Amino acid sequence: MTVATTPAVARSRSDLDALVAPRRGRGPVVFVPTMGALHEGHATLLRIARERAGAEGTVVLSIFVNPLQFGAGEDLDRYPRTFDADLDMAGQEGVDVVFAPVVAEMYPDGVPHEGVASEAVTVQPGPLADRFEGASRPGHFRGVLTVVAKLFGLVRPDVAVFGEKDYQQLALIRRMVADLCLGIEIVGGATDREPDGLARSSRNRYLDAEQRQVAAVLSRALRAGQDRAEYGVPAARWAAMGVLKAEPGIELDYLALTTTGLGELPDYPESGTEGRILVAARVGTTRLIDNMPLHF
Repeated sequence: MTVATTPAVARSRSDLDALVAPRRGRGPVVFVPTMGALHEGHATLLRIARERAGAEGTVVLSIFVNPLQFGAGEDLDRYPRTFDADLDMAGQEGVDVVFAPVVAEMYPDGVPHEGVASEAVTVQPGPLADRFEGASRPGHFRGVLTVVAKLFGLVRPDVAVFGEKDYQQLALIRRMVADLCLGIEIVGGATDREPDGLARSSRNRYLDAEQRQVAAVLSRALRAGQDRAEYGVPAARWAAMGVLKAEPGIELDYLALTTTGLGELPDYPESGTEGRILVAARVGTTRLIDNMPLHF
């Protein structure tokens, strides 16, 4: 059982190094990057981190709302900031160090937005980033991978933990770590869900009571697809779409059935093939994503 403590807070790069450097060598440094507004889903990731770090290792949590991954018209300004509550959760889950920098600490020369002249080096995520979330949010994964690479360079973790709810993000981070030879173990934590199946998300707080009920349709659709996967991709897609179309409050962005690496699946995969079913939709003004594994 983890004993609640008050984590040390670093606001600058130098503070972070001063807090983490003396701990290196005692055990692994395990890192959980977040944008804050922590919920039970984040708590599960912190528990994984604490277990991987062990008694002598160090768990570092970052809280940074990254402006580079938000596009025009997205919810950067209204993204929830709940630092005091986040710090309480961090203490309850055994976090040793919380890194909570200001924007200027991460982007000293300003945020290098698309279309604005900048000499800053950013991470180009490759063609996988142009599909699904990338098609709906151009430039999003450039922002994600750039800030994650910066955070990896500052924290220098042995292990980093990310949630499977953002499955495309997880796949791209794994690809970046492999292709750039960063030598960090990337661990995926299973999606944590509300009792009705809705994936926990910081954006769920934007839903009113009626929208909250509508949003639960997403997980039911994914499960319907799972249940029909043994009959092939067309059957699984038809089952999931049937559930989505029956709910008028859902504005579907995409429903995709892919390989575990987010590639194309044949209509009738060989028995034993693993895949993924992903969905993105708006409920009111709130955009939600979810995914589940497929077993053919």
